[in-house]
Amino acid sequence: MPTPYGTRGGMAFSADELRVLRRALAIALQPQSVPRRPGPERDEEVRDCLLLMEAVDETAREGGRLRAFLLADLARYRAALPGAAPGYAERLQDALSAGYRPGAEDLAALRALCAVPSGDAETDRRRALLHRCERLAELSVRARLADRAAAAPAQRAPEPSHRRTRLLAVAGGRAAGADAQEPKPKPAAKPERKPAPDAPPGKPPTGPRPDRPVPTPGEVFPPRRKPAAPPASLAPEARPA
Repeated sequence: MPTPYGTRGGMAFSADELRVLRRALAIALQPQSVPRRPGPERDEEVRDCLLLMEAVDETAREGGRLRAFLLADLARYRAALPGAAPGYAERLQDALSAGYRPGAEDLAALRALCAVPSGDAETDRRRALLHRCERLAELSVRARLADRAAAAPAQRAPEPSHRRTRLLAVAGGRAAGADAQEPKPKPAAKPERKPAPDAPPGKPPTGPRPDRPVPTPGEVFPPRRKPAAPPASLAPEARPA
């Protein structure tokens, strides 16, 4: 089984494990080298590759547990400052050599240690460690900003261009479409007419209408009819003298 090497995910393999690893890489690069017909040798080869895969996975998990333990140990020594200054500086140097990137807590702890009175050698050691951590922290921040800047254009949608595209004449384009009539522009819509306001009633005419004749006096004043004579039966009888 491989063993973890360092805190960066490194692994140490034995001679047999390296042989199986080389064979697996050769199969991945040259699949035609695998025999078409299965046999005892092929079965053993597959079994060795599966066992190595399981061992590599377990070693990766063990390396993660080791890194978590070292970081927890560093945090314990940092919390015990300033009394645990020698142990904290030693573990911080080991973590930096293994790829650890110092954080704000480490920078604050080192600045506090540099302010504590100590010997010249210890003071120079702490200051050198502080400068190293500051440089690594700055590089880490710049790398994160560069990654964000590189990922930002990919997520941003392309903006539509508001410029008008120039139309270029193509040879034979108008002649080929001579039969096609150009669309006529639509006539402009006529404005709606508003109804005219009601005209005020006119005055009645005072004079006679020109198309009507003037009436005669007989039509204006018709003749009176004579009253009819009463019947004889109703006449008064003559009395004798």
